Amino acid sequence: MTGAPTQAELDAARLVLDRMGVTAEDLLNSVKPPAPTFGEYIPVVAAAVSDGTRRAYSPYWNRVLDQWADISLSDRTPTDIQRLVQHIKANLTVRRNTRNGNSAAEHLIAALRCLYRHAVNDDLIDERANPAAKVPKPRRQPSNRRALSGKQMDQLNDVVATTGNDPQLDSLIIRFHTETAARRGGALALRPKDLDEEQCLVYLREKGETSRWQPVSPTLMWHLLQHVEHRGAPMNGRLLRYADGRPITYHRYDHLWNRVGDSLTWAGKQGVSTHWLRYTTLTWVERHFGYAVARAYAGHNDTNTDAGSTTTYIRATLEEVATALAALTGEHHPLAT
Repeated sequence: MTGAPTQAELDAARLVLDRMGVTAEDLLNSVKPPAPTFGEYIPVVAAAVSDGTRRAYSPYWNRVLDQWADISLSDRTPTDIQRLVQHIKANLTVRRNTRNGNSAAEHLIAALRCLYRHAVNDDLIDERANPAAKVPKPRRQPSNRRALSGKQMDQLNDVVATTGNDPQLDSLIIRFHTETAARRGGALALRPKDLDEEQCLVYLREKGETSRWQPVSPTLMWHLLQHVEHRGAPMNGRLLRYADGRPITYHRYDHLWNRVGDSLTWAGKQGVSTHWLRYTTLTWVERHFGYAVARAYAGHNDTNTDAGSTTTYIRATLEEVATALAALTGEHHPLAT
């Protein structure tokens, strides 16, 4: 242990500070309080992000809390994060669609990056000290999802319409996703006020705070309006509801696809889910109406794609999307050309 600094050492330190234009008061004021612990800060960030982000990251934030609840954000290194990633991969619950834990690792790193990004913005840690930014995400593997065949869609619709405690609700869910290619979040966010009966349009609000008007068939519009009337959905509340009037949640989808998987061996083995319907519809639209229409049908309006800036000039119109829907369903649509 060294002793007290000598006078010569103090004079040398003052000389260096003077040449740098730094005073002792500056050094004292620059000392930041310790960063909060993960247990203190995760609830703060969870309350600040969108519902979709919270739903996606909460399972991984909870795993961080299991390991690091009492540890300061500033006390973790990239190596610590890598160790946590390996721990989660080693203790992963194996499901039908588990792929070596890469998806869990990717989501954990994304959840930590979100957490540390807020900490940097709140001046709790320095940007250069952000350990999550220094941990690369694993390479994303190609999706196993694909378009279902006509025979598979017939089997799926038959199971949905003839099993379960509310076939009417489940059939409406499947038809809605088949026609609109919407994500689950778009259906769950749908409200009665989002229905344009005259033009057969529904207003979808999906991930990334994106929104769009999407054509639906007159038959689907009629069933949506009947659902609202019979199940008492308020104009500004969730449209899809149980028979007792409660709005459905993501759990309804989980039960629905578990039942489909139990009834159809191929669906159970391949882990068929709502997103497979999106693949099915968009593949059909692209094959028959081209890339631009499929892109608009999907609600992909971002420019960060492999197709480059060309997509700026080939955007499909709402009328073209309606025309594709009319061909898909075999029903006339008011906006179809």
